[in-house]
Amino acid sequence: MVETIPLRLSCRAPFAGRALVAVLAARAVDGLERIGTDGSYLRTLALPHGPAVARLRPAEDDVVEGELRATDARDAEVAVARLRHLLDLDADPAVVDAHLATDPVLAPLVALRPGLRVLGTVDGFELALRAVIGQQVSVAAARTVLGRVVLAHGAPLPGGLDPEPAGHGLRLLPEARVVAGLPDDALAMPRARAATVRRVAAAVADGTLDLRHGVAPGTATAALLALRGIGPWTASYVAMRGLGDRDAFPASDLVLRQAAASLGLPSDARGLARHAERWSPWRAYAAQHLWAVAAAARTP
Repeated sequence: MVETIPLRLSCRAPFAGRALVAVLAARAVDGLERIGTDGSYLRTLALPHGPAVARLRPAEDDVVEGELRATDARDAEVAVARLRHLLDLDADPAVVDAHLATDPVLAPLVALRPGLRVLGTVDGFELALRAVIGQQVSVAAARTVLGRVVLAHGAPLPGGLDPEPAGHGLRLLPEARVVAGLPDDALAMPRARAATVRRVAAAVADGTLDLRHGVAPGTATAALLALRGIGPWTASYVAMRGLGDRDAFPASDLVLRQAAASLGLPSDARGLARHAERWSPWRAYAAQHLWAVAAAARTP
């Protein structure tokens, strides 16, 4: 039986909700998520009592509306917490924006995009997969690879859960133990990176690596860095989006450095990291503004 639960998620204004949905759309993985026919964002959730599908759309400056289709209504509270983390709805944009605007370089960016949030995740393991698969490749290439894994190995949803079946339909992310056993040809990426994917999945499966929201970022980051194939960029990115570390700043990120250079900031990782110290404890939000600058430069 499918339970349909209306959602109305409030947040502090301003909230750049439409910009956030655009970022989600650019990173949407076939099978896991998609943009609906009405412009809303849909994605699957693996919840304690069964699978679910959430549909979200920014309705006002401080509200996200939608619905949750779940196999068990007891999962509603957990689902809401994960969705709030995904959209960073518990942020206080007034405090963040005021702090970042003290830097003359960031001030016009903050004025242009007030209330910019840090895109999170509904599943820390999923975010780690995205980060490892995305090492040294484009966002489009990474989403294609993960989409193939999901469509080939993810569990299909029970009937009636997907509000608008289309194409292959929505599926669940394959469990960590499944991903840990996938051969190179199933992962369709360089052998070394495929091995890193399996190491991360095996560590999550056996409990060595805990990427659940609420885990101390420092603990998870240390466990990640102990795995061969995981460097500072990947660990910082997972901490930022997966673990809610709002001071994480992947200074070595190429796009981040290119955006910084276009603004007259240091373009080398060490120099940018030093400059970013003035943005602490909200460096993750500063990174979003720099990435937004890069995205705008690529858009005619």
